[in-house]
Amino acid sequence: MDTSSLPRSFRLLVTGGGTGGHTYPALTAIRTLQGRLAAAGGTLDVLWIGTADGLEARVAPAEGIAFRTVATGKIRRSANPLKMLSAANVKDMARVPLGVAQARSIVSEFQPDVVLATGGYVAVPAGLAARLCRRPLVLHEQTVRLGLANRKLASSATRIAVSSESSLPLLPAEVRERAVVTGNPVRPEVLTGHPDKAVAALALHGFERRLPTVYVTGGAQGAQQINGVVRDVLPWLLTHANVIHQCGPANVDELRAAAAGLDPVLAARYHLTGFVGAELPDVLALADVVVSRSGAGTLAELTALGKPAVFVPLATSAGNEQAHNARHLADAGAAVALLGEVTAHTLHDAVGPLLTDPARRAAMAERARAYGRPDAADRLVDVLLSAASG
Repeated sequence: MDTSSLPRSFRLLVTGGGTGGHTYPALTAIRTLQGRLAAAGGTLDVLWIGTADGLEARVAPAEGIAFRTVATGKIRRSANPLKMLSAANVKDMARVPLGVAQARSIVSEFQPDVVLATGGYVAVPAGLAARLCRRPLVLHEQTVRLGLANRKLASSATRIAVSSESSLPLLPAEVRERAVVTGNPVRPEVLTGHPDKAVAALALHGFERRLPTVYVTGGAQGAQQINGVVRDVLPWLLTHANVIHQCGPANVDELRAAAAGLDPVLAARYHLTGFVGAELPDVLALADVVVSRSGAGTLAELTALGKPAVFVPLATSAGNEQAHNARHLADAGAAVALLGEVTAHTLHDAVGPLLTDPARRAAMAERARAYGRPDAADRLVDVLLSAASG
């Protein structure tokens, strides 16, 4: 978008959160819009409506973003419709009208140029309030299928930004014309890592650089399922690769004990850590193969970087979205998806060909990159600006 046409000041109301999957795309969009306006001499005024106990309650104030909470109702899902009528669900649903009234008051007072909703149950009252106050509403969906909150808000949206072309046919026909493919915003720092910095920061001096490096991650808390199967294949894995294993802070001692009997040469190729922080971009740059869950944020980062991945979806993810995400890339040859029971044997068979065949690894990297949208934040900001002006 031409910077000369940018507004001098812009008011953005953001709603969504609960998890990083809803929070970080919103934060990246805010930073991108802020940067674009600042470059043209403009200013951005942001207000975030979230939950008091969600990740956004820590992230927004830490970024200097004004933060408000409203009453929300969390729907506890069940395959049995009768179980959806649980006392807890009925009680929470009764809170939604209160949340909408509170959000309407906030929206009316703040008068945003546009409202961005990124999902999570807190987005419902604020999204409905946007409609009541006649403010443009842009939904952003991180996963292949619309999440529960965005399904509730779709008919109220001015534009629906989706992360993948394959989402379009899954949208209700009546809202499809309002959809645009932006991709899922990726934090820009993730794209600027350097392999040698990871080696220095983590003191990976026993790594054999002629071998590929595997990065294993189960998210901030680690994943017992992934930790267990990696532990069981470790001696074999370390004969073919270096391994950085982010296992979760609570699991370090157990895995360290399991690795204690390794041959010293193999042990030197194994870096075990509870948590990977600021060095994550460099670790990703060093990694030739990633073994991980398949949340929307992880997919966005790995495809933007063009990283071959073996996904072990979290079976309990909302709407089984991680399995859908993983299958979507696996069907295109852009990843391997381990669906169903995951054992040391299935992990061995999935990772082995990627480690021993550089050409196969390169082909998967290229297919992954074809799905990546490193410019997703800019595309989403374009949608926000056009919704506000249209």
